[in-house]
Amino acid sequence: MIALRAKSVTFETTYINLRDRPDWFMKISPHGKVPVLLVDDQPLFESNAIAEYLDETIAPRLHPEDPLVRARHRAWTDFTPDFASSLSAVYYAKTKADSDAAHEDARDALETLEGALAADKAPGGPFFGGDRLCLVDCAYTPFLQRFLMADALLKTGLIDGYPKVKAWTEALLATEIVEGSVADVFPAEFEGNLIRRETYAATLLQRAAE
Repeated sequence: MIALRAKSVTFETTYINLRDRPDWFMKISPHGKVPVLLVDDQPLFESNAIAEYLDETIAPRLHPEDPLVRARHRAWTDFTPDFASSLSAVYYAKTKADSDAAHEDARDALETLEGALAADKAPGGPFFGGDRLCLVDCAYTPFLQRFLMADALLKTGLIDGYPKVKAWTEALLATEIVEGSVADVFPAEFEGNLIRRETYAATLLQRAAE
């Protein structure tokens, strides 16, 4: 959705309950996951594939024009699942001990991303692409956003130890493109997911509510 908004594309959004996937959705999503983009009734699935298609067909380009730089950007988008897994292990942990143990992998992932921002971030602006969003920004933003929501409860301060990641995250989350890409119900749904998974973060949420 961030890529669509960055390109000022007109689109319609249908939200589904992933705990009760409708039959029509399973017919267009081979892995049963979101997002799925329907283009002339043809489904596209997997975030990176969707983003690459959009970038090839709709201006402005969010990937760099230089082939080598573009390839490095693609390599960093490929690191997104590992990065997301490392951070989500912190807030999906069922106990404080497990959450604390996940910090090491999270630090490794954040250190890798800190290095990426030092080596490959374009100059001239706060985003990975410099003064405008690129596909690397689009790929990482949802996971950085979720981590900060959880960290409001956990208070790990992990991102604080990586100034480039912190500044990048703050810049991304402050943009109207990103702010408008999340459904109003998402914070409540995210908290509900923490509770359903019986996470340590959920116990902190319940204490705060009390």
